[in-house]
Amino acid sequence: MTQQVEPGPTARLGRAVGAPATVNGVVLVLPGGEPESARGPSPWAYAAARPLARELAAAGGSEGLAVHLVRYRGRGWNGGAARLAADAQWAVEEVVRRYGDVPVCLAGLDMGGRAALRAAGHEAVGPVVALAPWLPGGAADEEPVRQLVGRQVLIVHGTDDGRADPELSFRLAERVKKANRDTCRFEVHSDGHGMRQHRGEVRALVADFVLGSLFGRPYARAVADALAAPPPLGLRMPLASGFGAGGRS
Repeated sequence: MTQQVEPGPTARLGRAVGAPATVNGVVLVLPGGEPESARGPSPWAYAAARPLARELAAAGGSEGLAVHLVRYRGRGWNGGAARLAADAQWAVEEVVRRYGDVPVCLAGLDMGGRAALRAAGHEAVGPVVALAPWLPGGAADEEPVRQLVGRQVLIVHGTDDGRADPELSFRLAERVKKANRDTCRFEVHSDGHGMRQHRGEVRALVADFVLGSLFGRPYARAVADALAAPPPLGLRMPLASGFGAGGRS
């Protein structure tokens, strides 16, 4: 069990995107943030995260998937306070309180990706997705990884990311893979931080991974190959153009 987290009265779950009659699994989408800030949550970060939430809700509605955006207390990670990770941990506890014994996926963008990886220790958490995870210099060698043992981990990063260094996420993925075989990382070549040029492929990849991990659907071949491949192959898997279009790749 993880330590109880009390993030305060302003952290909350947004309204569920999609409302299945019976909830069999939950995705918590974690928006980005800033390294240091006392300001409130960023409306831009939530707007950037909503399309992924809608995509996952549409893909998993028939399975009973509920998707929530996590509403942080503020936008700052703030050093050792790791506030975004604390709010993510609180959100998992809140899902358990609302829905009971259902599997939970943490899916984060930017600094929300770091929060997803950091907050994965709760026993309800299964799959963890980090899209272009932001890490400060040196953190790739210092971030904890033991909380990811027994989870299914997907990291996706654009090779031309100018905000969050993709080599840092690769180094972190190497450490995670040593502790947990069920780890893969995809590279989106010639794309930037938001991976906008290949947004359709990225969302299809995430949906395939999440539904496969939560509900036992067979993974697309590329995902299965990436999970099975030894490093560095399974941690530098190129995301094929057209992934998910007209069928599974």
